[in-house]
Amino acid sequence: MTLFLSYLINGISLGSVYAIIALGYTMVYGIAKMLNFAHGDVIMVGAYIAFCATQYAGLPAFVAVLLAMLVCTLLGVTIEGLAYKPLRQAPGLAVLITAIGMSYLLQNSALLIWGATPKSFPSVVSLPPVSLFDGRVKVTGETIMTILANIVIMIALTQFTGRTKMGKAMRAVSEDKGAAELMGINVNATISVTFAIGSALAAVAGVLLCSAYPNLMPTTGSMPGIKAFTAAVFGGIGSIPGAMVGGILLGVIEILGKAYISTELGDAIVFAVLIIVLLFKPSGLFGKNVREKV
Repeated sequence: MTLFLSYLINGISLGSVYAIIALGYTMVYGIAKMLNFAHGDVIMVGAYIAFCATQYAGLPAFVAVLLAMLVCTLLGVTIEGLAYKPLRQAPGLAVLITAIGMSYLLQNSALLIWGATPKSFPSVVSLPPVSLFDGRVKVTGETIMTILANIVIMIALTQFTGRTKMGKAMRAVSEDKGAAELMGINVNATISVTFAIGSALAAVAGVLLCSAYPNLMPTTGSMPGIKAFTAAVFGGIGSIPGAMVGGILLGVIEILGKAYISTELGDAIVFAVLIIVLLFKPSGLFGKNVREKV
């Protein structure tokens, strides 16, 4: 029982990272109706910025995380302005190809700057571990921080989109860009803010991911990014609560699958979940089927 509980906690921790990344996917898709496949590589950039800030500049962990969020925010806005904004009226396939090209650009730029040698990422979390059941289950500080960060971010985003002027503008743009523009909403600025928030969350996810799994390299965010996209689809892409629930469920499924079925099949199980969801409930757990007149 304690072993299962340990696996469950690890799954929730990993799923919380997926959920934070999935929030970036789901916000961008919900507002701009596009899939930003470069999002996973923004995670990698955030982790590298935090690594350089702590190891080379000697900055405190908290300052390093804030710096990573700032750099990723500027990077996200720049990517949106240069690569995606000119394609606002273009077919979806053109935007998708551009997003994939931007992903490769970020990966290869990281290879040129930091090299291909894996780097050991020091944890930025200073919380002490917690022992449960007379020490039979140990919860690391990284696990506690990741779960708390996921909950705080989800609540903050829900309040932001529901109560603030910009959040309401995002919801209006998500519903109908043309009508929102007629009502005086700056659609381009709203989409840029969405990219900024998603990219800042990617930086947080990258730091938390590398604190728990300290192996930093230019492909750090690729696989977690794809799994987080799976989590967003699983929960219902475009839904903030769906991203959180989908991420946590996917993390638990991955850890339990590796523990009780096969370590080698862990990733295959995750993507099998995506196939099953797309077959039986394409809108996801919290998604809604939308009818369109043609």
